[in-house]
Amino acid sequence: MIVLLILVAVIVAAILLVAGIGDLGSVAARRRSLVAGLMSDDVGTQTRFAAWDRSFRRTRPGRWVESQLLLAGEESRPPLLVALVAVGGGILVGWVLAVGLAPLFGLLGVAAVVLGIRTYLARARDRRNEQFIAQMPELARVMSNATSAGLSIASAVSVAATELAAPAGPELARVASRMRFGDSLETAMQGLEDRLPSREVTVLVSTLLVSARSGGSLVSALRDIADTLEARREIRREVRTTLAQSTSTGYMVIALGFGLLFLLNFMQPGTVQAMLDAWVGRAALIVGSALFVGGFLLIRRMTRYNG
Repeated sequence: MIVLLILVAVIVAAILLVAGIGDLGSVAARRRSLVAGLMSDDVGTQTRFAAWDRSFRRTRPGRWVESQLLLAGEESRPPLLVALVAVGGGILVGWVLAVGLAPLFGLLGVAAVVLGIRTYLARARDRRNEQFIAQMPELARVMSNATSAGLSIASAVSVAATELAAPAGPELARVASRMRFGDSLETAMQGLEDRLPSREVTVLVSTLLVSARSGGSLVSALRDIADTLEARREIRREVRTTLAQSTSTGYMVIALGFGLLFLLNFMQPGTVQAMLDAWVGRAALIVGSALFVGGFLLIRRMTRYNG
């Protein structure tokens, strides 16, 4: 009897095991089908967005956004996405200013966001230039070592492109690629100078072009450039550290102006709109805005450093 019960229990356990394995298999199959469906939807969405992005790149605004992203080192970002974020941010900031202050400030908010996007791209471009300039002493030393080993300038550029990190590596890779496809050294270097406008890059490009045309001691020239750029980098870092607080003060001036308007409208709702309705209030807003903007521009002018 006991043996029979054990046999029945084993059979039932085997049946339950087979049923469980089958159920797990069906669940896994459904999971795979769901994941495949989601992935196909994502791929379809990405494909449609890529098509829209290509169409946007062919327009004049799309070409401008793409060129600015290239100069800022953000070429991996889709221009359509950047444009949509800019438009959405402008609408949002304009709505906040229109509701919080007055409808007229909504247009000011949209213009401020457009100007902010341009400023962001300009600062990204300047930051990339500074990063490239910071790498130039190392770049000059790498090219000096390559040319002293008997390599040509084009080969030295290719060696530096493989050994240096971004942004110097990708930029030199573009130069090497253009020369491989038939461009002259002058044309390829001119493209580098156009993408990274600075005195340091101009000096480096001029040195390489003069050496390629008329010969000369390129190794010693590159080593002198590396030493000079090293000293200039230290000076630039000290000056920017000294002026950092003053630069932040300039942005705080603009933020303080808007903060005072919001505080005034919060304490007495409708005050800003009432000021816009009267000529005395409009004159006061214009004069106050001119003073705040003038203070911001004066601080920027005093703290500007182009060394």
